[in-house]
Amino acid sequence: MAVYVMKFGGSSVGDAERMKRVARRIIEKQDEGHQVMVVVSAMGDTTDDLIDQANMLSDNPPQREMDMLLTTGEQISIALLSIAIHELGRKALSFTGWQAGFRTEAEHGRARITDIRPERVQRALNEGNIVIVAGFQGMTEEGEITTFGRGGSDTTAVALAAATAADYCEIYTDVDGIYSTDPRIVKNARKLKEISYDEMLELANLGAAVLHPRAVEYAKQFQVRLVVRSSFNHNEGTVVKEEATMEQGVVVSGIAYDKNVARISILGVSHVPGVLAKVFGSLADAKINVDIIVQSGVEDGKADFSFTVGLDDRENALKVLSTIRSEIPYDDVTSEDGLVKISIVGAGMVSHPGVAAEMFEVISQQGVNIKMVSTSEIKVSCVIEGTKLNEVIKALHTAYGLDTESQVFVGGPQDRR
Repeated sequence: MAVYVMKFGGSSVGDAERMKRVARRIIEKQDEGHQVMVVVSAMGDTTDDLIDQANMLSDNPPQREMDMLLTTGEQISIALLSIAIHELGRKALSFTGWQAGFRTEAEHGRARITDIRPERVQRALNEGNIVIVAGFQGMTEEGEITTFGRGGSDTTAVALAAATAADYCEIYTDVDGIYSTDPRIVKNARKLKEISYDEMLELANLGAAVLHPRAVEYAKQFQVRLVVRSSFNHNEGTVVKEEATMEQGVVVSGIAYDKNVARISILGVSHVPGVLAKVFGSLADAKINVDIIVQSGVEDGKADFSFTVGLDDRENALKVLSTIRSEIPYDDVTSEDGLVKISIVGAGMVSHPGVAAEMFEVISQQGVNIKMVSTSEIKVSCVIEGTKLNEVIKALHTAYGLDTESQVFVGGPQDRR
């Protein structure tokens, strides 16, 4: 007997029929002789609908109340799924995130898990129940309900697997594994049999929507056996593990993109020690994540530099910069959207020179200018205008030998959490 955590996203439980299909899938796993815990997201577009309702009432709803509101979506899912399993003649118990023992920091909307106390879950599992846990949510030590941010149900699943020493954590989604790029753009993308934690973490951080970065971090930290597979078929999925076997001749494993990019440029800043520390320290204090940073040459004792933030952080970042202008004088600040960050990732890049140069050449052949570049040992990222994103991805996919003759499988609308 093995212990499994099975996570199902919003599209997998999007309506009553899909809910029934998921219930049968869970029972199949139990019939194989395994103990089963399930983590589930809100149904379909429930979260977006709740956000829309809040925005009809307020342009800036309190984040505490948004957490209170959004967690109801998962509570609906776990109760309905438990009812569906009971109807099929099996025992099931549903738990909210806090009932399942998830304790978090006091940061509404993007809380991190500080502790998991799964005794109640473990007890229910040992009594023969299928245990169903609401993803994306927890509670502070003071009793405040919190959420983990988009993709948080993946994190719930992996953290639950780690806390209960589960043998496997399976992430069920609308595609049957991890592909070399977005299968909605490249129909002959390559499905990866396995991928390393480090490669997957890069892809997740760079915009690949299959797994949430924090989920991969947990999996790597606690060595959770992570499998991504489809809820619409029984095909073998992709295994995320410590070290993946490199396929012969494949240097780049995947291509990711992120449309949530804004570039901010600060012009005419005095080139003296401490300027960058003050600018980026102030942004960090406002909990604004900065990605790529590029500084230009110095002229007349002044320099220009640019950095990227998420689109939803742009206005807040501009406000922060305006508040520190008296301390850090500058000539002007500009911002730009309509951009996309496109990235190539692969462990084989470490020992293969010229990979970045080929990327630059392919992008230029599409008539696209590169605005910013960032590199690490296993990835290269370029910020470009988003108008030719699909053409650039397809060209890179072909250039790095990732095209296959088979067509990808996509079973439904993309999961959001």
